[in-house]
Parts: sequence; C-alpha cells; structure tokens
Amino acid sequence: MSGEPAQLDTTAQGDGAPIVELRDVSKQFGKLVVLRDVNMKFRKGETTVIIGASGAGKSVILKHIVSLLKPDSGEVYCAGERIDTMTDRELVHLRKRFGFLFQMGALFDSFTVAENVAFPIVEHTRRSKSNIAKTVAEKLAMVGLDGLQEKKPAQLSGGQRKRVGLARAIALDPEIILYDEPTTGLDPIRSDVINELIIKLQRELNVTSVVVTHDMASVRKIGDRVVMLHEGEFIFDGTPKDMETSDNKTVRQFVEGRAADEQLAGIRLKGKP
Repeated sequence: MSGEPAQLDTTAQGDGAPIVELRDVSKQFGKLVVLRDVNMKFRKGETTVIIGASGAGKSVILKHIVSLLKPDSGEVYCAGERIDTMTDRELVHLRKRFGFLFQMGALFDSFTVAENVAFPIVEHTRRSKSNIAKTVAEKLAMVGLDGLQEKKPAQLSGGQRKRVGLARAIALDPEIILYDEPTTGLDPIRSDVINELIIKLQRELNVTSVVVTHDMASVRKIGDRVVMLHEGEFIFDGTPKDMETSDNKTVRQFVEGRAADEQLAGIRLKGKP
C-alpha cells in the first residue's frame, strides 16, 4: 500500500462473497460530515477490524450495518438484500442474524447474568424456560462464566461484564457479530481474554466479525483484515502485516501511536524539544 488516496477502492478485495456491503454510503450530523460515499464489503467468516481516530465514524459504520442508523445517501445490503429501506417489522427479523457487543457491555443492572443473556431469546422466540436456561448455560460456558447465572452485573469485574455481554450477543446464534471497542477499560490480560474469545467464536461458530478498536494488540491478534477510516473515507485495506509495512503516513502514525506535528502545535512546553 502506498501514497494517501482520497478514497480507497474496497469493493473488490479478495475472493469471498460479501455478507454485508455498503455502497456509496454518506452520513452527516448537522454540518459534521462523518461518512463520504463509503464503499465496503465484509466477507463471510472473516474478522475485519476497523481502525481510525476517535470521531472518525467507526461506530457509525457499525450502526449502519445493523440499520440502527440510515444513510443520508447510498445503500446497505446484508446477504444480498437491501436493508436500509426495510420497515421496523422487517428489521426485527434481520437483527436476529446479528450479535452486538456494545462498548460498555450495556447490561441491565437490575437483571441477573442469566436474565441478561436470556433477554434476546425471550424477546425473539417462544422457547420454554428449560430450553432458555440450557442455552444460557451453553453460551456462558463458551465465555467461561457458567455458574454465575444468579450474579448481578455490579458483582462482576469489568472483564466478566464484557464476557456476559458477549454471551448475550451470541444467544441467538448470529451469523454476524459486531464489536464496538471490546477491550476498552480492560487491562492487557483481560483484553487478551476477550481477543481469544473473538477468535474462538469465529472458529467454532464460523461467524463474520466486524471489530471497532483502538487497541493495536487486538488488531494484530484477531484481524484477518484491517481497514482504516480517516476523514469519512477508507484509506487502507489489508492484512495486519500489510498495516505494519504500510508507507501511508496516516496509517503509520496511527499504528505507531505518534501524533502529527500539526496535532502537537501549541502544546509543547516552552524550552522543550
């Protein structure tokens, strides 16, 4: 990858058929333009990591994928079916195909662990209580937390809450899991537990994963593919190894955690280099 293209062509990367596709998607909030004619295909069974500065629009991409936000212009597809024009009733059925791990876990504080994990099952199915309890135990076992069913979120560590959120995200056996900053607020060891779970779920459930993160250790460990969003456009698309060797200045600065000179202007201490 070389240079700094204004808009990277990400529509023909690799051979896998896309399960989610964004076509010429634009979005702005007031005068703030967040996405500019974005094109992106997410391939089935692959883990795509989206990187970029805070406020670049990464979470906005996730919300478009699951139709929590509608584009101002452009189209969004899932398994070849256009979803940005679906009705609320149609979206209820669509969203069963998705699992979403929110940044802070988004657990219900008044619910037990079991009730949190069971929530999407109760909302979207008519399974028996015994079947739900069995499924909850299976999903908690997958994230290493079976036995904590009667605990409340306040009794759990940050890492445990994230894992409960992940168990809830896979409660309906989704085809696609969206992760919004899954390791935020966790120490390196607990972050690595989450990374291992992401890899485990991809292998055992053959899910398609889209991960938004600033955590470069996570990017290197879990990503089959890395894309970078900058000023409303994708400027990089490649493997973690490609990312490490990219000569794109913006990519290099992000990977190295190095601020640009213009970002440092006015904040250097007097007399300091």
